Amino acid sequence: MNIGEIGAVLRRRWYVMGPLTLLGLLAGAQLYESVPVAYQSQSSVALLDSTAVAALAPAFGNPIANAGGSLVVTADVLIRTLSGADAARDLHGLGVSDPYTVGFAANASGPMLTLTVTGTDRDKVLKETSALTAFAGEQLNALQAAAKVQPAYFVQTAPVVLPQTPKPQLKARYQQVLAVVIAGVVAGFTSSFVAESLLGARRRRREAAAEAGRARTQVRRRTRARELDATALLTGYLGLAFFIPSNLTLPGLGGVGTPANVFALLALFWYLATWLTGRIRPAPGTRLPRIAMWLLAVSVLASYLANASRGSSHKEVLGADRGLIGLLVWVSLVVLVSAGIQDRARLDVLLRRAVVMGAVVAAIGYYDFFTATNIAEKISIPGLQSSVAQITTLDRGAFTRPRSTTAQPLEFGGMLALLLPFAVQQAFDPVRAQLSRWRRWAPVALMGGALPLTVSRTSIIGALIVVLVMVPRWKPQRRWTTFGLLLGSVAVFKVLVPGLIGTITTLFASFVSNSDSSTQARTVKYSAIVPYLEGHPLFGRGLGTFTPDLYFFTDNQYMLTLAEMGLFGLLALLALFLTGIHQGGAIRRLAADESDRELGQAFFASALVALVSAATFDALSFPMFAGMFFLTIAAGGSYLGFIRRAAPEPPRTVESPCLPAAHPPARTPVTRTGVPAP
Repeated sequence: MNIGEIGAVLRRRWYVMGPLTLLGLLAGAQLYESVPVAYQSQSSVALLDSTAVAALAPAFGNPIANAGGSLVVTADVLIRTLSGADAARDLHGLGVSDPYTVGFAANASGPMLTLTVTGTDRDKVLKETSALTAFAGEQLNALQAAAKVQPAYFVQTAPVVLPQTPKPQLKARYQQVLAVVIAGVVAGFTSSFVAESLLGARRRRREAAAEAGRARTQVRRRTRARELDATALLTGYLGLAFFIPSNLTLPGLGGVGTPANVFALLALFWYLATWLTGRIRPAPGTRLPRIAMWLLAVSVLASYLANASRGSSHKEVLGADRGLIGLLVWVSLVVLVSAGIQDRARLDVLLRRAVVMGAVVAAIGYYDFFTATNIAEKISIPGLQSSVAQITTLDRGAFTRPRSTTAQPLEFGGMLALLLPFAVQQAFDPVRAQLSRWRRWAPVALMGGALPLTVSRTSIIGALIVVLVMVPRWKPQRRWTTFGLLLGSVAVFKVLVPGLIGTITTLFASFVSNSDSSTQARTVKYSAIVPYLEGHPLFGRGLGTFTPDLYFFTDNQYMLTLAEMGLFGLLALLALFLTGIHQGGAIRRLAADESDRELGQAFFASALVALVSAATFDALSFPMFAGMFFLTIAAGGSYLGFIRRAAPEPPRTVESPCLPAAHPPARTPVTRTGVPAP
């Protein structure tokens, strides 16, 4: 179904689309008039060590200041105290009845706190902010007095930003109004196509003969126009995802509001309209990735309800809302690939385009590495803003770590490691043998060569997984040739980029000896996250709520999932990873020719890379990596459906002379090169 046909349906069912859209507009206008404007005031206080300190803590007897002089632990104790129920009750007695938040100041290297009060009365909000600021100092003194600290050794609070004049928070108000209007438009859109499907079916039953003639005319008319299919839409998504930097988003949507994600949501509406009108039906045998996605969606919704029931802060509520948007994007990719692509040739085209675009992103990474810059910093698109407060070029050792158009070098390396197996499979594919050698092997060279340039253990581990999974399945001649090329590549890097191999070797040596600072920082956070799991072990705190500005970086997708979606969410995520691994193995077992067996091995390697990489960084928080992961998982399910439908019939025996009901008669399987399968 193309855009013109969608518009024709909306015009025919204007009596459904119009009233519901108007109802959404009226509800939005009513909400705008009835909801008062919220005002927000902030102040900041810094913690100062006592003037009587003559030695580092805790030698002078102040256990609250046990932070090696930095007072970060002291600030964390104060934040937890002010966020507790006892402090809220005391503040209510002082007249602070509006919601307030206390947290570390953004982009502050020391123990600096930001106090925020939000309410509908401008003057009252300012008074409450002043009261909260004074109460913070009193509460810190009370904590130290309870610990029997001598007054001379008290840690003091010093206001560095006085309570600010309350500012109207129109953004949140507009978001609520826009959400109501969008809900009305979506309801009208969906209802229009439901009505079209129901009325069309009844009309076809009543006027079968006349409708058949009109259908033939419409088919001839559609053949003259270019059909819009899922592959074309997903190509648009890939172009936006790869070539618009991940940090550029639409205002008000945060990191989830990238143009690629918004496009994926619109593509989901296209699929919904096409499916409701009966133009497309999910192909048999492609249900597995959608079932795994359904489990993840249930866990996300359960965590969203858990977040709503625990009295979370305003920032956490917004984070949970963004988590739902991200879930819809993931669902859109899985549905479009696994259910929307009906022709294997179009699925092959989609994977080739993904590999080619990934190779271009890798080539941009070479520019970043050798020029010691980042091209994403120079890209500015009107209407988009950076979702990251400050982007700086990251270094490790004497090398600049490239990230191309991604948000971080880890995302850059992880995304390339996901696509590298498919680049290798396409280079060996006999269907593409007529292409020149450089066209087949350039993506492999660009992606594989860019992985060590990130100076990241994640990238090297991903490359090793691809080698260990794919190479042992090859014939000896190809296998030994590959080992020779890998050794030659190491020698080339040794000559062209002196010190790079040594830096990478040192990274792994420090990891094994547990002397690496980044590794130690990760392991410390494993125990720090335990208190956040105790109150919400099953369903978590809500997807998108455990943000660094409120808590801390986890650098581990499994720990982050456990905190945000609980044990249920962690099991759903593992089921998704294992689904990808199973699909790759099943494709290899059922494939009729060697090319398809190598394709199954590529899916197996890619899913295993995702499984391992998720333990090294919060992978699904990065839109490009997450998009490629869900796209490849869905593509594996779609390919498995094609392979199963082309599989040979089971042999008939004396005990079972008839085919089982689960195996309908199938055509003689044919390989992709057009030769009948053995």
